[in-house]
Amino acid sequence: MISIIDTHIHFDDERFDSDRNRIYASAVDAGVSRMIIPATTRAKWNKIFSLSSEYKNIHPTAGLHPVFINEHCDDDLQLLDSALQNNNCVAVGECGLDRFVDNPDLKKQIHFFTQQIELAATHKLPLIIHARNAVEDVTLAIKSAGRNSCGVVHSYNGSLQQAHQLIDLGFLLSFGGAITYNRATRLRKLIRELPLDAIMVETDAPDQPTQSCDGERNEPARLPDVVSAIAEIKELEQEEIIHSSNANAIRLFKLPDSL
Repeated sequence: MISIIDTHIHFDDERFDSDRNRIYASAVDAGVSRMIIPATTRAKWNKIFSLSSEYKNIHPTAGLHPVFINEHCDDDLQLLDSALQNNNCVAVGECGLDRFVDNPDLKKQIHFFTQQIELAATHKLPLIIHARNAVEDVTLAIKSAGRNSCGVVHSYNGSLQQAHQLIDLGFLLSFGGAITYNRATRLRKLIRELPLDAIMVETDAPDQPTQSCDGERNEPARLPDVVSAIAEIKELEQEEIIHSSNANAIRLFKLPDSL
């Protein structure tokens, strides 16, 4: 199989600390050639930057995740501005909105999301967006910001209509382990309807395991399972899915065409 870009994997997660070298080697053996590493809090940025120097073809980002909104302060936004200037970041994120958490402080979430939209525009970087139970809110925030934004809504789980609104705004949608489950009928129908030039593949490891490792820690080496599921759903060859996802990732994150 030709090499694949994992467009969303938390390679810095402490659940990989005990065997990170093995995880990386297994991913490479499985054909995962490059990885985009989204950030969640300011405290995680330096570890991500260090890993991107230690491991080949690891691409860092910096951002403030809505699930950890209580850990963020306005000083973090100034530090984020500096981090984006000095660390070869390929995106701003993971940022966005989350209505699934208990008692979501949506006002504070919107404040930090809007400021990260502004930073992405200033640094001419794409956004990596988390939109759990909040696709409409995210779309409205993007429109309200009035910036010429681009990016990806990762682990997309909204409607087809919402998907086309985001695509029209210049955003891609990425999909991971959830689509490998036979019970995911709505998500599979959505994948069937979406054009390939709007889709990227991800693992979101160590979270969102595929059906073949349900209940276990997810790994980037499972990315071929996601490719296989999309190919089956769309009745296309796996190589076509990989070529398209890679091309989308290279364009969005401004990656080199070749390793």
